[in-house]
Amino acid sequence: MSPEKMIRMVNQIATFFESQPKDDKVGEVAAHLIEFWEPRMLEKLNVHVAGGGDGLSPLAMDGATRALAKTK
Repeated sequence: MSPEKMIRMVNQIATFFESQPKDDKVGEVAAHLIEFWEPRMLEKLNVHVAGGGDGLSPLAMDGATRALAKTK
């Protein structure tokens, strides 16, 4: 998967959860990534986040960071 597609996907997930009435939006993004993304995708996301996370929305970055911390 290209970095651009991965960024777009994570941002779409964050946009969806941003519109939901739940309190822990970061947790919802993280839970989605943990549940539905395979390890190779999470590893690519980890490399991107470690490199600064360019292109990720704040919610996407926070959710990815939380998900990656829980999968290590």
